[in-house]
Amino acid sequence: MSAAPGLPVAPEGAQAPAAHAAVAPMSPMSPNQRAWARFKRNRLGTASLWIMAVLLVLTTCAELISNERPLVARIHGQWVAPLLANPSEKALGGDFDTPTDWKDPFVAELLRKPGNWALSTVNPHSAHSIDYFRPGLDPAPPSGQNWLGTDAKGRDMLAQLIYGFRVSIWFALALTVVGTAIGVAMGALQGFFGGKVDLVLQRLIEIWGSVPELYLLIIFASIFEPSLLLLLVLLALWGWMGLSDYVRAEFLRNRSLEFVKAARALGLSNGQIIWRHVLPNSMTPVITFLPFRMSGAILALTSLDFLGLGVPASVPSLGELLRQGKEHLDSWWVIVPTFALLVLTMLLLTFIGDALRDAFDTRKS
Repeated sequence: MSAAPGLPVAPEGAQAPAAHAAVAPMSPMSPNQRAWARFKRNRLGTASLWIMAVLLVLTTCAELISNERPLVARIHGQWVAPLLANPSEKALGGDFDTPTDWKDPFVAELLRKPGNWALSTVNPHSAHSIDYFRPGLDPAPPSGQNWLGTDAKGRDMLAQLIYGFRVSIWFALALTVVGTAIGVAMGALQGFFGGKVDLVLQRLIEIWGSVPELYLLIIFASIFEPSLLLLLVLLALWGWMGLSDYVRAEFLRNRSLEFVKAARALGLSNGQIIWRHVLPNSMTPVITFLPFRMSGAILALTSLDFLGLGVPASVPSLGELLRQGKEHLDSWWVIVPTFALLVLTMLLLTFIGDALRDAFDTRKS
């Protein structure tokens, strides 16, 4: 057989190179790796996740960033760490055997003496510190001493936002974990066993869902002392019902698939089938809704604090700052930064939720 004109002819006996030899073998990706790759392709969601992680780390270490007590000080040749153990004023050469007030003019004059110095935090105010020696009325506008001004109680606004964000985000994480665990457990029981179990639990959920949650919160707030633990328990009692419906639907779909029938044929118990096979394949709606559940938890805590039914006055709260902003409309530095922080938090969680939804959408390559 003659070769086409202009084309090289292979010598006799030579084997043609395999078509697939030039293509490097690719290792298969697991479903989680494919989901993470789809998540990283969403640049807005990835950036939001990083920003939220940085804010969470910074506010968790709020005492190292915003504190009226110095990180370390050297006075009269003596090293002290006020952040760990605040010495008494008498130990520093004063007259009173009380914890040192680092905003006191006496302490400020003491630190100006030769050989004495203190390493302060970036923002020399904490959530509860009040400078009684600062002139003027509260709430005070932004200044070099208070970068975002003070609230109606004379506390630094920047410190209030840092500590208030920490309380809100960790409360939302705790409520999301507890509510998700209860919702997954209830939905798994309904969807896997079905029948009478599903019917009875569904009727109980309908009855429990008709209980007025806000009225119970008002009653418990008048009986017990408000606390984060009490709010966590009360909100978790109702916060799981929306998620249980999605988990129930996933379990109803997955329990009739072939891999579940094969697991039953191998003699696995119901608990082993649920934990090893059905639950991992039913977690898509759970993971997708996590950021949105956190948003709802933050808004719930803020709303209750705004109404005076939330955390006690000793706990920094974004809802309390919003209430102060409503009562002092001329003090824009109270409500504007608080509202901006809440909007930023909601946007970040929404972008993360959208990225997770796209990541677990199997229709996307």
